[in-house]
Amino acid sequence: MNIHQITEIASWLFLLYGIIICSGYCFAAIFSFLEIRDYKRKNNFQAEFALLQSSSLPTISILAPAYNEEANVVENVRSLLTLNYPSYEIVIINDGSKDETLQRLIDTFKLELEEFLYHPFIPSKEVRGIYKSKNESFKNLTIIDKVNGGKADALNTGINVCDNDIICCIDVDCILESDALLKLVKPFLNNSKKVIASGGIIRVANSCTIEDGRILEVKLPDTFLARAQIIEYFRAFLMGRMAWSRLDGLLLISGAFGMFDKETVIAVGGYNHETVGEDMELLVRMRKKMREDKVQYTVGFVPNPLCWTEVPQNWDVLHRQRNRWTRGTAETLMLHKKMLFNPKYGVLGLLSTPYWFFFEWLAPIIEFLGLVYLILITIFTTPNYWVYLIFFGVVYTFAILFSITALFFEEFSFQQYKRPKYIIKLLGTILLEPLIYHPFVMWASVKGNWDLIHGKKTWGAMARTGLGSKKS
Repeated sequence: MNIHQITEIASWLFLLYGIIICSGYCFAAIFSFLEIRDYKRKNNFQAEFALLQSSSLPTISILAPAYNEEANVVENVRSLLTLNYPSYEIVIINDGSKDETLQRLIDTFKLELEEFLYHPFIPSKEVRGIYKSKNESFKNLTIIDKVNGGKADALNTGINVCDNDIICCIDVDCILESDALLKLVKPFLNNSKKVIASGGIIRVANSCTIEDGRILEVKLPDTFLARAQIIEYFRAFLMGRMAWSRLDGLLLISGAFGMFDKETVIAVGGYNHETVGEDMELLVRMRKKMREDKVQYTVGFVPNPLCWTEVPQNWDVLHRQRNRWTRGTAETLMLHKKMLFNPKYGVLGLLSTPYWFFFEWLAPIIEFLGLVYLILITIFTTPNYWVYLIFFGVVYTFAILFSITALFFEEFSFQQYKRPKYIIKLLGTILLEPLIYHPFVMWASVKGNWDLIHGKKTWGAMARTGLGSKKS
């Protein structure tokens, strides 16, 4: 086989892969549109107001791990205390912070050590103390101080301590909409199947006007990097997870904001602290157990913008985040590889895990190899540059149209960015994102796979600028 034949075969393989992945994106757009449309028809403000008056709503335990979060922790606890829900508790788990996280909580909320019988349903690191406030206004607030063990271990500790049957796991740097719990608990109500989890859309809080833990005004970030992540989140949530929700094949509920059935979480052994993708791995394990136990179940997803979080503001932090996400995805797929193409697991085995394997985990690797291949044939053969140019134009145009469709879905659904100048800036970001942002994320993913092969297990520091600094 000569070099011409090899390059021809490789070219057709890359083309076939590209056609399949683009077709998948088109189907995702269709399913997402149908799901958003149906959700908007079925849900309205009056129904939520009636829910708020109900005395039969389940009680919820909000679990929020905190490690070196002194910049945001007080502001975000205040936000949690103002949520519009009849009965819930807040459990902040201080995971051995080295800064003033614990002290700021003690001083602000008048906390005191409390005698507590701790029963470890799920094994976790040592608990140093449990704090409650002597102020009646904060009676539903509990602070756990424990030895550092990572986010998964902190959440397991929170599960051991909390009182309620439904747990809501969040990142402490997030800010929730006042009705977030009301909306996210809906899938658990009056469902003929057992609901094991429910997730919602995550939005970008950078540059927003925030006061007392509440979003007062949604503003578009000034930096290209943050705006690119807004577009990316539109695609991931409004056109990705909405589609998987319609197919009941969702494999990931964001660790920033997700609701779970506590009994099922304990039954599968809680969060796995051996992976950096503990949020995805837990949901896959829960779904896997339901299928193996032949339990009729479902996973809910709510398209409302319920949770706002600070995204990375510089390239180094973004690289560390995407590196970790890649390693977490790969670890989860390897831990549950028996599900791949296994009809025993239904949609999960035949559609969800194959898609995540070939088009989430392997996509950056294949894209990187495609670029290397392009460079090599340019050096060692005489390529037709017009074909190159046309192919690049087709791929670039598809990427732009897909992102514009995601932006349309945002405007069709919840219209968080109302000012015309915001839309213009987002369109400008869409034009540049495939040329600047996407290649960087691809490289971070490739590096994540390289680090996984070499046994890297660390999270990497996620520096925060502090949402509380964005007040007006």
